Amino acid sequence: MRKKIIKNSVCIILLIAFLGLVFMPLPYYIESPGSAVHLNELVQVDNEADQEPGSYMLTTVAVRRATPLTYLMTFLPFHDGYTEEELFGTTNSSEEYNNLQQFYMTSSINSAIQAAFEAADEPYDFSYKGVYIMSILENSNFEGLLRVGDTIVALDGQAFNSSEEFIAYVQQQKTGQPVEVTFQRDGVEDTVTADLMEMEETKHPGLGISLVDNTEITTNIPVEIDASGIGGPSAGFMFALQIYTQLEGSDLRNGNEIAGTGTISADGTIGRIGGIEKKVVAADDEGATIFFAPDDEIDPVILENYPDLKSNYEEAVAAAEEIDTDMVIVPVKNIQDAIDYLNELN
Repeated sequence: MRKKIIKNSVCIILLIAFLGLVFMPLPYYIESPGSAVHLNELVQVDNEADQEPGSYMLTTVAVRRATPLTYLMTFLPFHDGYTEEELFGTTNSSEEYNNLQQFYMTSSINSAIQAAFEAADEPYDFSYKGVYIMSILENSNFEGLLRVGDTIVALDGQAFNSSEEFIAYVQQQKTGQPVEVTFQRDGVEDTVTADLMEMEETKHPGLGISLVDNTEITTNIPVEIDASGIGGPSAGFMFALQIYTQLEGSDLRNGNEIAGTGTISADGTIGRIGGIEKKVVAADDEGATIFFAPDDEIDPVILENYPDLKSNYEEAVAAAEEIDTDMVIVPVKNIQDAIDYLNELN
């Protein structure tokens, strides 16, 4: 009887230990290759889906909460572990993080539509509402004065038409110099003043915030994008390419399966993103034959501080070599680079 009790106790302990290994959440997250999503399933232009052969694909990374067992996945190629702070930054919760990612996506879609309509020479109405605050550094002099979700509409009484103009103005000032910030919160406009800080990576003066454009765009040709479940700004370029192709009404892909990634600015500039090596793997798994990668130029000051930092294109090429894929990695600086490349295929 005693042996039976001991045996049962051992079994229960082993079961609890096993369940802990499988289900107990750790304060770590695993980032791995995600999926390659066909955009003809998500985008409609002029109330029609893209019916031409081949497809464009946006690419994603997958993020999951680690358990003691699944954390072993970080030893696999293209799987990385991150702490909550490394992943979520200064956001207070995963819910706030997801909300910010969705705002990034909304801004990205607006920029994609604008860039596509510009490239296709189609008319549109654009409204710039200001700079939306995505996060505030703990050592920022504006911490406690501004909040995540505020929209900055002017600096020193001067309004801007893009975040690029906003950043350029700030960088023309001096570290320690006071700057007056006019912002809107819950529909009410207010003004605060604090000193600019030196940004650690660039050594340029800054407010100590991350930001994205708060914009609105309307078009005579309707564009509908179903981005539910997808967050962040990195799909902007591929959305723009999909929209442009449908606006032009031509078989620009020539039947190819084309994946890619990158942010998009209103002027068509393609920007750097994170996790591109994992997106290359996802694209290859989905059968893409061409992958567009941002050919970004790294700020010399950043490169001086991080000499091993590579451009997205260089990272993508390295990943493609590691998985020994036949997929062609194509460097692009702007949407016109991609259009020109595809025209040469036809």
